[in-house]
Amino acid sequence: MTVAAVAEQDGRFLLVEERSGGRIVYNQPAGHLEDNESLIDAVVRETLEETAWRFAPASVTGVYRWRHPVSQNTYMRVTFAGRLEEHLADQALDPDIERVVWMSIDEIRQRRDQLRSPLVLGNIEDYLAGAAYPLSLLADVE
Repeated sequence: MTVAAVAEQDGRFLLVEERSGGRIVYNQPAGHLEDNESLIDAVVRETLEETAWRFAPASVTGVYRWRHPVSQNTYMRVTFAGRLEEHLADQALDPDIERVVWMSIDEIRQRRDQLRSPLVLGNIEDYLAGAAYPLSLLADVE
């Protein structure tokens, strides 16, 4: 299970440039759910670790299933839209992250072949189309 953040400021989206499969790719702040962690806590943590931004989820953009064409691994991703609250400039980024970048939707579309997966553009296009489900959609059952 993975989570991802869609954060937009002034028409640009927060992305990370990272190494994957021996090449540089672009992705949203995203990562795997850890043991005993809620989906919301996971996306807040991943965004902070990968970008040094505090992220406040406001809605669920969607739940996505994607099968990697080479590895054949299947991924389930919950994507959240929200706002960035604070930038911690002195915080080190995850080792896999080369840098944090801001891109417009047109710039993201132009780099379609450099995206980590089709989920990146799909999640952002769903957000732009108005997909916004309440956070109450998610429930943690103990």
